[in-house]
This record gives sequence, C-alpha cells and structure tokens, in this order.
Amino acid sequence: MFRKVSLSRTPWLVKLLPLLLILGACATGAIREKKLTLPVIEGATAVGQETCLECHEGMTAGVHSRLAGFEYMGGTEGCEACHGGGSLHVDSDDGSQILKFSELTPSESEAVCATCHTDGKLMDWTHGEHALSDVSCSECHSIHAGGKTALKQQDPDLCYSCHQEQQAKTNFPSHHPIKEGKMSCGDCHNPHGELNTHERTNDLCLDCHSRYQGPFVFGHAPVEDDCTICHDPHGSVANNLLVQNEPFLCLQCHEGHFHILREAASTGANQDVVDAANPHGAEGFQMSFGTKCTTCHKVVHGSDYPSQPLSGHGLTR
Repeated sequence: MFRKVSLSRTPWLVKLLPLLLILGACATGAIREKKLTLPVIEGATAVGQETCLECHEGMTAGVHSRLAGFEYMGGTEGCEACHGGGSLHVDSDDGSQILKFSELTPSESEAVCATCHTDGKLMDWTHGEHALSDVSCSECHSIHAGGKTALKQQDPDLCYSCHQEQQAKTNFPSHHPIKEGKMSCGDCHNPHGELNTHERTNDLCLDCHSRYQGPFVFGHAPVEDDCTICHDPHGSVANNLLVQNEPFLCLQCHEGHFHILREAASTGANQDVVDAANPHGAEGFQMSFGTKCTTCHKVVHGSDYPSQPLSGHGLTR
C-alpha cells in the first residue's frame, strides 16, 4: 500500500537546497580583487615642487619630474602628487610628516600609483597575482629614475629576480627562445594583470601557433581545453615543451593500446608466422607500440580523420 507524503512535512533544509546550490555556485565564481587604501597626511597642504627641491635637488631625473601640468588631470602637481602635501614636513622637518614609499604598505603605495595609472593594461592590476601577493609597484619600478617605464631591470632579468624556477626552465632542452633574445616574459604575461589575453589561455598560444587552431572534425579534448595540460610553456626536458615524454604523457588519459598488451608466442607450431608478424620476439609488440604514440598518431592537435593519423590512410583503412 502506497503512502502519500505531504510536502508540508518535508524538512526545511530540503526545501532550501536549490537556493543553497545557487549561492554556492556564485561563491566559487567570485572575482578576487585587492582593496587599495590611499594614505593621507592629515592637515597637510601643498607647498609646490620648488619648495621640495630646495632640499631634495637630486630628485628630478625620473620621468615623473618631466610631466606637464595637464598630465596630472587636475590633481596635485609635482612631488606632492605622490608624497602628499608637504606643509607639515617643511615646517617641522619631520620625516614622518611625508609619505615615504619605503614605509608604506603594498596596498597604500599601490593606491598612490593607481591615482594616475589606471588605464590600458594597468586597469587589471587589483585582480592580478602580483597585487594579490602584495608585490608593490616600487619593487619593480624606480620612481625617481629610469626611462618611460622606470624599470629597475629589463625583462626578463627583472622577472628572474623572483621567478628563479621559471628561469631554470628556460635552460631546459626544449624552451621558448627567451634566452636567445627572440621573445620576453612580457610577450605572454601582463605583469599588471594576468596573461596578455582576455580570452582563454589557448587563444594566447594560438597567436603564434595558429596552425593548431583548427577547426578539426576530430578534435583532441585536452588541446581544445588548455594547452598547458600537455605543454609546459616555460621549458621542459621532453621535446616540444611536453610535460612528460611519450608514451607516459598519453597514457595518463589513454589506457594501454590493445597492441601493447599483446604478447607474441616464442614457441609452437606457428612460430614462423609469429616471427614474420613480429621479429622482435615475445615482447616485440610492447617495444613497437610502447615507444612513441606519435609514430602513428602524428596529428595530435586535431585531424579531419579519426585517431589523428597523418593522412586518411593507414589507421583508418
């Protein structure tokens, strides 16, 4: 006998389950952003750059000192645009009455820079890994010296001062031509944000490697998802920037080929037939099909033929 269950007796948690699932999905997709705090010197007013230079006369070599008035977009001009109003500092000669970048927190110093530098690639700064890791602007840029970008070192040497692991990978047998001077870290990375693309990681790779773009009738799932599943862009011991040599890389997704599990007979009435089919002995099939998958499956990025052979013959015939 069937018993009817009233919905009014259903536990309240079960009723809220759909709402909880929606809220959980929204929470996992939250955008990370660093909150910047602009430091202010209470009670200080501007005194003009000429007053600052009476004591700090050697601070006019950088690009900031050459800015025209209209480039400040209505803000405080000169030294005080970054260091805050100097009236209290001038009157008391107290170093604590002026903003000194060496004593500011990363979020405070970044907030000062962000009052002007917010357009183009700089607009993604608060979402980038450098900002979220508390790497301040002054760790890479010199405020009072340098050229247009005022970098303390040039790319890639500046990047290598922190990213030694990536530097080591550029010396692996397979690597992008960074140490040869044909490209730099900035070709792929935006240091003020993420990668130099607003789309997928693959789209950045395909800017140079367009021959792998397709579309293909028979695509390769990891290729369509993310190139870095199979490739390490910073360098690899394996050929073609592969994260692991064949066939071990392929076997992480593809179980053993049926040929690789086959064992040839070494004795018996049909020995002549076996030797003709595989002259390498009992382990010949493992040797033949357990070395490089791309011996047969040559077009691993996608093909118009099943199983990614070089042509429509052989594997598909």
